[in-house]
Amino acid sequence: MSRGVRTNVAAVGRHGDRWWEGARASTVECMELRDKVVVVTGGASGIGLGLTERFHAEGASHIVVADLDEAGAVAAAKRVGGTGVALDVSDEAAVAALVEQAEDAHGPIDLFVSNAGYVTVGGLEIDDSEILGMFDVHVMAHIYAARAVLPSMIARGEGYLLNTASAAGLLAQVGSLAYTVTKHAAVALSEWIAITHGYQGIKVSVLCPQAVATNITENSPSRDRPGGGMLGVAARDGVLSPDQLADTVIEALAAERFHVLPHDEVATYVERKASDVDRWIGGMQRMQARLYGDNPQPGDWLVS
Repeated sequence: MSRGVRTNVAAVGRHGDRWWEGARASTVECMELRDKVVVVTGGASGIGLGLTERFHAEGASHIVVADLDEAGAVAAAKRVGGTGVALDVSDEAAVAALVEQAEDAHGPIDLFVSNAGYVTVGGLEIDDSEILGMFDVHVMAHIYAARAVLPSMIARGEGYLLNTASAAGLLAQVGSLAYTVTKHAAVALSEWIAITHGYQGIKVSVLCPQAVATNITENSPSRDRPGGGMLGVAARDGVLSPDQLADTVIEALAAERFHVLPHDEVATYVERKASDVDRWIGGMQRMQARLYGDNPQPGDWLVS
C-alpha cells in the first residue's frame, strides 16, 4: 500500500504537564486513498455520495457503498465501479456481515466511513423512542462498525475510521434535543476510540460540518412539525456542496487530523465555547430567540 510519512515531535503543555507529552520523535504513516479499500455507509446521496466519488477520483481500489436505500447505493456504486448494498446501520449483525463480505471479496478494509444519519426537530416533549432510534443510527452504528472492522485492522497494525458527526456535536443544534445529544456522543465515542486504539495503528477522524447541500432536511421525519422549518439553522455560515466538503475531508485524512471542520467558523466557535461557556450559552440563547422570533420557541413545546 502506498502511504506517505510525516514526523511527530514531542510537545509539552504550557504548565509543564507531561502526561500528554510525546516522549520521543516518531514517524507516522499518512493516509492516502490510492489503492485503498473503502466502505461508505449512507453513501447513496449527499455527503456519502460526494465522498464516494472523491475517493474514487483519489484512486481507491474498491468502494463499497452501503445505504438503507438499496437502489441508491447500487446506482452510486455503479458510478465508481464499486459495490452497492442495502444496509440498516442500526442492525449490528448486518454491519458485521457487510464487513465480512467486503473483506472476503475485496481484501482488508483500509478506511471505514460511518456516515449514515438524519435530523429531527423536537425537545424534551418527544417520545423516548425517537431519541433512542437516533442514538442507534448516530452512535451505535459507529460502535458496530468499529467492533466489526477493528480486529482485522489491529491485526495488520493499521486502519482508519472516519465517523460523521456534526458541528452540533461540538456545539449544539437549536431546536433538536436528539440530534444535539447523539452527535455529541458520536464525537465522544470517536475520541475514545482514537485514545484507546491509537497505539495499535488505528487512526480516527470525526467529520463535523454545518450545512451541506443534501436532502437531510427534506427527509427528516419531523419536517412537518411546528418548528420543522428551522432545521436549516446551520446554514447561517453558508451551505457547502458535497464536493467542497470532500476537499476538506481529503486534506484532513492526509494530515490524519481528528477534527474535520469543513466550515472554518466552527473552530472559532469551539474555542469561544471552551474559553467562556457561560458567554457561549448566552449567545446561543439569543440566537434561538432571533431564529424563532414571534413563533413558539423550543422550550414552549414541552408546555404547550
